Amino acid sequence: MNSQQPATGPDFSKGDGLVAAIAQDAASGEVLMIAWMNAAAYEETLRTGRAVYYSRSRGRLWRKGEESGHVQRVREIWLDCDADAVLLRVEQTGPACHEGYRSCFFRRVTPEGLVVVGQRLVDPAAVYRAKPSAAEGGSG
Repeated sequence: MNSQQPATGPDFSKGDGLVAAIAQDAASGEVLMIAWMNAAAYEETLRTGRAVYYSRSRGRLWRKGEESGHVQRVREIWLDCDADAVLLRVEQTGPACHEGYRSCFFRRVTPEGLVVVGQRLVDPAAVYRAKPSAAEGGSG
């Protein structure tokens, strides 16, 4: 048994000030997406109750749903054992994925190749002004 006191929050001293942030549907347990958080994104998420991430490609905070309206209301925040990853249990409005799927994990790897197993909920062209970079992990 580990007798050390847990950290009060994520350890942003690792990974160039960023920690992985996994969004999971609070009701179903479905993994919706993964993104990155810096200290400012984490603090704003705590303060507002809405998921805020750090966009590496834009070099700024990314408030989930700022363009699409597909926001994530945070119900619980969990930290992993090393405090270098965050799990957000959220209520998702609309699709989480910038390609219009409920989850960013809509493709299964099979011996024959990738198979799309999700259903597209919205047309991305109708929701976004410009297609976001895949390097961001989405931008909705």
